[in-house]
Amino acid sequence: MFSLLQSRAAREAVPADQVEAAYYRLRLRALFGIFIGYAAYYIVRSNFTLSTPYLMKAMALTKTDIGILSSCMLITYGLSKGLMSLLADKCNPKYYMICGLLLSCLVNFFLGFSSEFWMFVVLIIANGLFQGMGVGPSFITIASWFPRLQRGRTGAIWNISHNLGGGIVAPISVGAFALFGAEHWQAASYWAPAALAAVIAVVFMWVGVGTTYNAGLPPVEKILPDVAKNDLIRDNSDHAPDNLSAFQIFRRYVLPNKNVWFVSLADACVYLVRFGVISWLPIYLLQVKGFSKGQMGVAFAIFEWAAIPATLFAGVITDKYLRGRRMPLAMFCVTVIFGALFVYHESSSLLVVTAAAGVIGAFIYVPQFLLSVSTMEIVPKFAVGSAVGLRGFMSYIVGATIGTALIGKLVDLYGWDAGFYTLLTGAMLCFVFCHLTHRSTLNLENARQAAPQLANNAA
Repeated sequence: MFSLLQSRAAREAVPADQVEAAYYRLRLRALFGIFIGYAAYYIVRSNFTLSTPYLMKAMALTKTDIGILSSCMLITYGLSKGLMSLLADKCNPKYYMICGLLLSCLVNFFLGFSSEFWMFVVLIIANGLFQGMGVGPSFITIASWFPRLQRGRTGAIWNISHNLGGGIVAPISVGAFALFGAEHWQAASYWAPAALAAVIAVVFMWVGVGTTYNAGLPPVEKILPDVAKNDLIRDNSDHAPDNLSAFQIFRRYVLPNKNVWFVSLADACVYLVRFGVISWLPIYLLQVKGFSKGQMGVAFAIFEWAAIPATLFAGVITDKYLRGRRMPLAMFCVTVIFGALFVYHESSSLLVVTAAAGVIGAFIYVPQFLLSVSTMEIVPKFAVGSAVGLRGFMSYIVGATIGTALIGKLVDLYGWDAGFYTLLTGAMLCFVFCHLTHRSTLNLENARQAAPQLANNAA
């Protein structure tokens, strides 16, 4: 299958006098394609959560059974995000992403026919596997079409696709239940989202674009040399060397790269705090703070939706005013989160705790987003998928697991204070790794600036 998705040059190169016009036209299509494509991935992932009440009733499942199914998705997705992003480096990101989306649609189609618990386990694992084919191609596309000083804003726009895709699942479900009726909950929960995602895949196929190499254009460094001179890695090709496999790219450019490890460890700490708050927020607010379900729902919604303006703001600030340096703002946000965690834990005021949850939600997604952008900037463009894969693996398998399973165990054994101290530790470690990432960025900048001078001295 991967040979069919392999990255190939366009049949005809764009004439030199048309390169700039074609670039500005096609890069908007490239961004639009991955935006709607990744939103569609969320449509056929988040729909399972909304189906669980009907699934429990129809199959007499327990909460433990539902927890097992959810864990299967989370763990498989974390593993797949690593492996599938690695393989994406050798593929056309447009076709690769569409392939994964259509396979997820197919899984959802079969979920509508499933009637046994083991069938759901198999299909949920399969969906987690195919879901991992979405994020790597998205970052590969952004890295190919946009230079460093434009990736913050571009990445922020793409990042909203998470919220869009997750946010429209509920309206889709409501509309589908109104159309099919509760007795056909499988069609409403699985088939309707899959049908919409498949339509989006067709639009993506028609509108979307792969890399500049796939479109018959030179690398962005040659199209926008004045802007691209600020890139940390000098890279005049979007295409992976033919003599290197995806795993060889990973071993040579990612695995020994300390900068990728700094970013990955920082992101794992971000996911620890993010999942440690959002996973336990409903229970914590209801059982400890005495919130009603309605009040808890408001706090939950604020946590999620506060991320959109914060992410957009972060992209603009780091591009325009911090010259592409992402970590100073990330460290500031982590510091704010550290303080907000204290307020969230200690206060008994409904208004103050809700505000603290909103602050944590607004600021936790900023370092997560900035670290994802940094991942594109510390490796050659043909190794972006592998770097994203390592970061995604660490984020889900290490960070999310600690934030969910380990914190739950600690709370059972030692109370909520133990979970609180775990979150604070995660925030402190995140600050440390963000600082190390910032120092590495400055070193790469100095090395890039020194390269022309060394070449002149040698001449």
